[in-house]
Amino acid sequence: MANVTVYSTDTCPHCVAAKEYLSQKNVPYTEKNVQKDVNARKELMSMGHMGVPVIVVDGEEVVGFDRARLDELLNL
Repeated sequence: MANVTVYSTDTCPHCVAAKEYLSQKNVPYTEKNVQKDVNARKELMSMGHMGVPVIVVDGEEVVGFDRARLDELLNL
């Protein structure tokens, strides 16, 4: 199973959609809420991103909720 991390905020509808999609596909993920977690925010910024969602699948960064790219990386 892939190692998946979702960088998100509470108020981001695309984050909610991405997390729901991963849950529907039974893909376990770790959520890092950049709104509440200063270290997660610093991690995201160190990767060169300011917006969410950013979904990292086995080291591959997916910016935004790109269902086709997630399916490709997760072999769905």
